[in-house]
Amino acid sequence: MTLKQQLTEDMKAAMKAGDKHSLGVIRLINAAIKQKEVDERVELDDAAVVAVLDKMVKQRKDSVTQYEAANREDLAAVEREEIVVVERYLPAKMGETEIVAAIQAAIAQTGAAGPADMGKLMGVLKPKLAGQADMGLVSTLVKQQLAG
Repeated sequence: MTLKQQLTEDMKAAMKAGDKHSLGVIRLINAAIKQKEVDERVELDDAAVVAVLDKMVKQRKDSVTQYEAANREDLAAVEREEIVVVERYLPAKMGETEIVAAIQAAIAQTGAAGPADMGKLMGVLKPKLAGQADMGLVSTLVKQQLAG
C-alpha cells in the first residue's frame, strides 16, 4: 500500500471513529499532496510524499518556536499535536551512527576528499536520507567527516 492509499484509509477510519483532530490533519496532508501534484502536474510517489510531510513538520516546528516566543502556548500545543499526526506517516528516524555509516559509504562511492566536495556528497545523501534523518544534522556530520 502506498503512502497516499494509507492516508486515504486512515482518513476513512478517522471519520468512522469520530477522531476530528486526526481527520483534520490528514485532510491537511492530502491537500498539501494534491497541491504539489497540481502545481507540478505529476503523480507523487512515496518519496515525494515523504518530502511533503517533512516540509509540513518543519513548518509546524517553526510555528511552535514562534508561538512560544509570543507566549501563545495554546497555539504551540495545537501545532505539536499536528506534528505527532504527520510524523506517523514518516519513516523511522535514523540514529547518528547510522547517518555516519551512510556518509562514509557515500564518501567511498564519490571519492570525496575535503570540504570542497561537500555539495557532491550532499547531492548523493539527500535522496537516500530524505525523511529518515534531520538534514541539518547530516550536514554537520558531513563537515566533520570531511574535515577529519
